[in-house]
Amino acid sequence: MNSITAIDLFCGAGGLTHGLIKAGVNVIAGVDVQKSCKYAYEKNNYGAEFVNMDVRELTGMELNALYPKKSVRLLAGCAPCQPFSTYSQGRDVKNDKKWPLLYAFSRLIGEVLPELVTMENVPDVTKHEVYHDFVGHLGSLGYRVWAQKIYCPNYGIPQSRNRHVLLASRLGDIKILEPIRKPKKYRTVRQTIGNLPSLRAGEQCLKDRLHISAGLSSINLTRIKHSKPGGTWRDWPESLMAECHRKATGKTYVSVYARMSWDKVSPTITTQSYGFGNGRFGHPDQDRAISLREAAMLQTFPKSYQFIPPNEKVQLAPIGTMIGNAVPVNLGKVIGRSFQQHIKSMK
Repeated sequence: MNSITAIDLFCGAGGLTHGLIKAGVNVIAGVDVQKSCKYAYEKNNYGAEFVNMDVRELTGMELNALYPKKSVRLLAGCAPCQPFSTYSQGRDVKNDKKWPLLYAFSRLIGEVLPELVTMENVPDVTKHEVYHDFVGHLGSLGYRVWAQKIYCPNYGIPQSRNRHVLLASRLGDIKILEPIRKPKKYRTVRQTIGNLPSLRAGEQCLKDRLHISAGLSSINLTRIKHSKPGGTWRDWPESLMAECHRKATGKTYVSVYARMSWDKVSPTITTQSYGFGNGRFGHPDQDRAISLREAAMLQTFPKSYQFIPPNEKVQLAPIGTMIGNAVPVNLGKVIGRSFQQHIKSMK
């Protein structure tokens, strides 16, 4: 029992799976309710089967049938983060259909009893009862748990993303690998996307159709021309300011309509990172928002990662959702390498 075999619940387009595979973990299956993720998941992760199913309807018996004998079983479950996000504060998230998914994951752990477990979510997940129920259940099943907030640039991911990562093992104490980078050595936007061909707003690259940028209205094109890398809409002439930003209630919302800086990490990549007005997603020096390919590369997907079949039209919103919802590939790799080091230490 030296090799690790994994099943990735809530797998999406395969960010976590791809990282685990890069770390030498044998991922045999991914489960997700979004059928649109099937092509990306299976195309880029050879040997991993996409199971189109709601995790709440899945049973431990079905998962056990997928695992081969004589392997260390890893069950990964990065449930959708929307109910736990800061964007959800102030509304009744217990009515969100995604809320019970962490309980479904917990149930499956109890039915399968895999040797290893991991989950990743927004840091605010720790403020919710369901998370503490989840951790308590792991303890009752005999798991040793490591769980902390990590800052992604410390692990070579070029975006200012904070995530809560949990690793658990029935084999002994477990922890994530030590950070590999310090602030002066963070991977930057320039190092990540600086070599891609230039684009105009609304243009698509002939050699890579995912390198496509959203069009801009005439006023937004004028606005981005007045935007400074790392600046805000406050840098614009007053005549360009949106009405909402002129009001007292809107003057503090500066994290929109802004350019990235070449020599810093990017902001957290979201499902709408292809839109100039949706955050700090303006290209550092081209008058457009970042392309889908640039967003994917900032999520540490390889440049060759394919999200849709060759004959399917590129649509910004569906692919942007796949990219923004993904676990960064390099974070998946760090998690996989942490488990590999853990197994090695058990010998």
